[in-house]
Order: sequence, then structure tokens, then C-alpha cells
Amino acid sequence: MMLDSINKHILKCLQKNARQSNAAIGRQVGISSPAVAERIKKMEDAGIIQAYQTTISPFEVGYQLKAIITLRAFMGMLKPFLEKVKTYDEVINCYRITGNENIVMEVVLKNQKHLESFIDQLIVYGESKTQIVLSQVVKNNEVKPVK
Repeated sequence: MMLDSINKHILKCLQKNARQSNAAIGRQVGISSPAVAERIKKMEDAGIIQAYQTTISPFEVGYQLKAIITLRAFMGMLKPFLEKVKTYDEVINCYRITGNENIVMEVVLKNQKHLESFIDQLIVYGESKTQIVLSQVVKNNEVKPVK
């Protein structure tokens, strides 16, 4: 699907606030509410718009730590880990990557004891490295369509 300037503007509006009405988006991009709805539906069907979600602050719901953990899987342990990682409540994002490590995880934890316990679970699968997140410099930056 080709993205014209109106579709790109609609995507920008949705990324800023996915809860705004089609009428509000239409006023910003200069088309009617039904035309916005039709364009959004086409972009959903094409897989350009993949989901609408609520972002929850881990700190406001009881987590004290956020960490980035990389894992270098032991020989033969990558595939079992790829299945196991889906069951960890602590993992909020997980990526399979190139380089010395195989995996990068973003995790939320209650405290240092919880971090220690979580790392102990990873030891079976490989060598891990942990970095504690101090602050988030960029958050959910807008994905700009390629020109």
C-alpha cells in the first residue's frame, strides 16, 4: 500500500494520540471523519497499523527497577530459551539480535532481590549481562514512513 501525505499525517496523529476521534483527525488533515475511518481501516488491513495499546507505568504499579539484560545463549540453548522467555512476567520486550549476544530483554522488577532471582533463572540458558535503566531519554518515538 502506498502512503500518500494524508495517510502519513493520519499516522502521525494516531501515534501522538490513538484515542482521538476520527473527526479530530479529519480537522487536522483536512478530510471528513468517514474518509479518515476508511483510510485507517485500509492501513489496518494492510498491516501498517498493527495495534492500539495502553502504556502502563511500571513504577506506578509497584516495580522499582527497569533493566536491560543481554543473553549469550549456550550451545543448543537458544531455541529452548526463545520458548521460555515468553513465560516470564518480568519481560516487557525481547529481541533476538546479531552480535556477541543473542538476546536483548527489557525487564521490570520489584527490587534487587527480584533481579537476583530473575538472573538466577537465566543462568541455565546462557551468560547474561545486566544494565539498570536510570531514565528514559526517548519514549515511543514516532515511526516516520520512508519517503
